[in-house]
Amino acid sequence: MSKVAALFVDPNGAYSKISDVELWDEARDARTYAGSWPVVAHPPCHLWVNLAGVNWKRYGKQKPAWYLDGNDGGCFASALLNVINYGGVIEHPAFTHAWAAFDLPRPQGIGWTHYPESSIWVCEVWQSAYGHKARKRTWLFYSGDRPPFELDWSRKAGQAQIGWFDRNKPTLGKREASATPPAFAELLVALARNSRGRCSN
Repeated sequence: MSKVAALFVDPNGAYSKISDVELWDEARDARTYAGSWPVVAHPPCHLWVNLAGVNWKRYGKQKPAWYLDGNDGGCFASALLNVINYGGVIEHPAFTHAWAAFDLPRPQGIGWTHYPESSIWVCEVWQSAYGHKARKRTWLFYSGDRPPFELDWSRKAGQAQIGWFDRNKPTLGKREASATPPAFAELLVALARNSRGRCSN
């Protein structure tokens, strides 16, 4: 079984329970990962979502000067480089501005969209299909020697919501909202392993 590097993850979260996964958290600085295992990358998203400016104010933090330049300290750029170089998958919220900033193709409809003449596929998946309490619409960027396998494309409404959009459902706390369901973490690790044409030691 090939090893996988999980980048920008909670060291005590779902990935810590999956065998042959090496964790790269904030303390270890996932930006410094330099191969050669395929990766599952969760680069920080708070500067790339529509309400990024509101988030800084809500949590009592001053918006840094570099926010207007879309600079997240190189997190997304390093994740993208590692996925392209070593195979694997990036997970980010649906409609993330990082896609436009790095000129990545947007998902089209349900299922994988292949970027022509490349080893790149993108899709939208709802984490509610994998056990998240909210629907948590998510975009995946996959790169590899082999095409990705099919996912659970069901779009369950979810029992809760993330954020304060309509307050018709219970709102999840920050930690629970951002946590990756174990079944989804296992899926992403399987995608990363699938991305390599052969197992690596």
